[in-house]
Amino acid sequence: MELKIMSQSFAVISDIHSNSMALEAVLQDISRRGIKVIVNLGDSLFGPIDPLGTAKLLMSNPNIVHVMGNCDQLLQQENIDSPSYRFVKNLIGPEIEHWIGTFKRTWTFEDLLFCHGTPYSNERYLLEEVDEAGVRYKTPDQLIAELQEIPQNYIFCGHSHVFQMIYLPDGKTIVNSGSVGLPAYYEETPYPHAMESRSPYASYVIAHKAADNHWRIEHIMLPYDWDKASTIARQNRREDYAYPIQTGRALLP
Repeated sequence: MELKIMSQSFAVISDIHSNSMALEAVLQDISRRGIKVIVNLGDSLFGPIDPLGTAKLLMSNPNIVHVMGNCDQLLQQENIDSPSYRFVKNLIGPEIEHWIGTFKRTWTFEDLLFCHGTPYSNERYLLEEVDEAGVRYKTPDQLIAELQEIPQNYIFCGHSHVFQMIYLPDGKTIVNSGSVGLPAYYEETPYPHAMESRSPYASYVIAHKAADNHWRIEHIMLPYDWDKASTIARQNRREDYAYPIQTGRALLP
């Protein structure tokens, strides 16, 4: 059943990566604030902590709009050479796989656009670019050119796991909600680089439409039992998850 949206407030979450402990803290905080509609920007189950518990929390809430992340898309494939893929794929069944298949490529509401990476690709960063020198933020001119065909003035994204908000000279606002469950990581492609929030807190965003029709954006940083989540990742021999969850910094090779 399609969710009927009649809301002036949204919670925006992203990049849970199977961390059900962080997700539970975030969902409780959202409920406490009286926010009814949640937009999940993807990469929900892909990780070595608790994919089934994460799926249960998400699937039991009918007020969540789900956007397809690149790692969600990987779980729809038959065979990937990835320890996270093997861990999660061996646990999920047809019901969860079907649910993942219902995720949206992007989602729009009034003047808001929600995507995982960019409006065009869930595998690319929107705010950042990576080259041989590492990670840097794109210039305003680059972003204006990249988003010139997007009519919405507010673009919400995830993928890089780093919370950020940038206002562009043409009036567009880009918001990265950060990561609920994995605040940092190291990646080899397209060039070796680290993405780091430098905080173990669970991150999400609230968007509220004010009387002047502008959207008020609030970044929320929540403590939770990250030591427990880190211990589970470590027990599953994934120090590349355990260390970032506990510190907010990437485990470098």
